[in-house]
Amino acid sequence: METLARLIDRRDPVDPSITCRMVLEIFASEPALAALAVTQDGAPIGLVYRDVFVGQMLVAAEHLNERPVSEIMDPDPRSVRVSMEPGVFVDALAQSATPVFRTAFVAVDDEGLYAGVGGLASLLASHRRKQREAREAMGLVERMAHDIGLHLDGVQAFTDRLEQQRLAPDAAACVRAISDTSRDMSEILGRAMDLHRAATGGLALSPEPTRLRDLADAVEARWAPRAAEGGSTLLFSYDGDPEAAALVDPSRLLQVFDALIDGALAHGRGVIEASLRARLDDGRLRLEGDVRDNAASVTAEERLARVFDPLGEGRMDDRAEMALGVGMALAHRVLREMGGQVRAEPNRGAGLTLRFALTAPAAQVETVQDEDISVSARPAHILIVDDNATNRMVAEALCEMFDCTSEQVADGVEAVEAARTGRFDLILMDIKMPRMDGVAATRAIRELSGPAGAAPIVALTANAGPEDVAVYLAAGMQDVVEKPIKPERLAIVLSALLGGEDEQEAA
Repeated sequence: METLARLIDRRDPVDPSITCRMVLEIFASEPALAALAVTQDGAPIGLVYRDVFVGQMLVAAEHLNERPVSEIMDPDPRSVRVSMEPGVFVDALAQSATPVFRTAFVAVDDEGLYAGVGGLASLLASHRRKQREAREAMGLVERMAHDIGLHLDGVQAFTDRLEQQRLAPDAAACVRAISDTSRDMSEILGRAMDLHRAATGGLALSPEPTRLRDLADAVEARWAPRAAEGGSTLLFSYDGDPEAAALVDPSRLLQVFDALIDGALAHGRGVIEASLRARLDDGRLRLEGDVRDNAASVTAEERLARVFDPLGEGRMDDRAEMALGVGMALAHRVLREMGGQVRAEPNRGAGLTLRFALTAPAAQVETVQDEDISVSARPAHILIVDDNATNRMVAEALCEMFDCTSEQVADGVEAVEAARTGRFDLILMDIKMPRMDGVAATRAIRELSGPAGAAPIVALTANAGPEDVAVYLAAGMQDVVEKPIKPERLAIVLSALLGGEDEQEAA
């Protein structure tokens, strides 16, 4: 732990009887000295601030030269323990009413004896540097977490594909284990990053009209099989108008149910009763969620502690406890953002009941027909451009799903050379690649003559903000598919671009 000890100047203090002329000479010989401590019997009794003192001497040197410094020192300076963390001290300064002319502080040890002096300017500069370094480090962690998430999505895509094949029982079990592990790690990683965003005020809610019966069905479909695998039974009920819809963020509400049900399953086998109730009141829906279990393996006091102090001491040492704690902490944050909160009470007998309640505007949901994920166009030959082998294999699997053949290259330079042959009906182009990025490669391909330069190009990227998309389109791309790739989104884009070609050929 960093303390103020690293930031202070341990220069010897002066005696209160020293003259102002001698103090001025000390400041003149040490230009970097921000302040000079005055001590008596080892304890600080005052502080002389360089800027204030030099100004006084310029105005009244003749009067002050031979006067003791004790007459003009600040007898009540900022005093702080040398063992204090700089960040804590800076926070205290923000709440302090101490006059601004006190540009330095005196540090003392645990016995109140002089340890050194420090300048506020250097302290604040160090604090800002630490904050900047922390932001940069967290930015790096977020980028790495995003990349890890993409790899885990790739693993999930492969296992989903393998599970559709005829496998021997042992092989099928291995595939399921890989799928479950990658899914769990992806969820834990996502929750951890969401928790960090919530702690820094960056947790985003995306409300949309959501049919509550569908939300309840999604929770049951998500958790009933997992409960059965662990020897438990999940009974989920929905109480409300079957067509009732609310303007909420369904993915965030799923995260809340995830945390509550995951916690119940983690404390032993049994029956878990969960429910979602919806009541309309003056144009708003009151939503109430319950998760009740009958686990008796842990005391009610310990269960309550895990609910209301999910990241408490000792819980981060165990991976399973950490995953549960992160999920529960995120549930608290999400509900707070939505205007609700988690409540808990021990059951009579065994187990715990967790509840939450919130209100949301009522909404209308348009009924849409379920559509098969397919490409309504002729089979095509597609060039996949990505420097990440996992991403290339995921894209290849999706192309095969849509009855399209494909070839792969690893960067923009190879993409231009491959496109020059003119044998591709469409190009899926990553953006960030070595040697030549996707934007530069697209511009180079558009300069090719004939059909080679006219092949539709679709950006594959995690950076799909409006400004980014404008750059891609200006370079000559036709559309954007965000990573991780959703099959239905890719199907829509392929149908639009390849189907358009068919219509032109027919004409």
